[in-house]
Amino acid sequence: MSDGAALAGPDGAPRCPWALSTADYVTYHDEEWGRPVHGDAALYERLSLEAFQSGLSWITILRRREGFRAAFAGFEIAKVAGFTDEDRERLLADEGIIRNRAKIDATLANARVLAEWAPGELDDLIWSHAPDPTGRPAPRTVGDVPAVTPESTALSKALKKRGLRFIGPTTAYALMQACGLVNDHLEACAVRSAL
Repeated sequence: MSDGAALAGPDGAPRCPWALSTADYVTYHDEEWGRPVHGDAALYERLSLEAFQSGLSWITILRRREGFRAAFAGFEIAKVAGFTDEDRERLLADEGIIRNRAKIDATLANARVLAEWAPGELDDLIWSHAPDPTGRPAPRTVGDVPAVTPESTALSKALKKRGLRFIGPTTAYALMQACGLVNDHLEACAVRSAL
């Protein structure tokens, strides 16, 4: 049984242990997770997918990501903001996504809010909550990685204050990890030094 430390991957390089259960996870871990993401549409997509992930395994979302992109017009904020009641019904019947009414409604409502923001405003707001990268030592084991931080709590509050839904502190921290605001690759993980 693992103690939560980095483990050798299929190529022998050490990786975060959560990344080794499927080939999809290895690719996501190595090529995406923790790498900086910028742009309002890209961040809206990540925000939406993290909300859909709430209560589920990330692999469930990862394997349906292309379905989500097709269903939500590539997460183009203006297009999703214009979705109608018919679009909502279509989403509720779409087997290519997670058909959770509250999460779908939040994704649509968030697009309507974000459509009123200036270009770059979402990017600026999210990245303004990135912590000092030297403020915390690199995690040695999975147990050293927090689920919530003061920064993720502040980000959640800031987004909610601006009208966004389904973005609690835990979801905000998952967003921060996925989008490179924090580097939670374990100290011995081969990917950590590449970021």
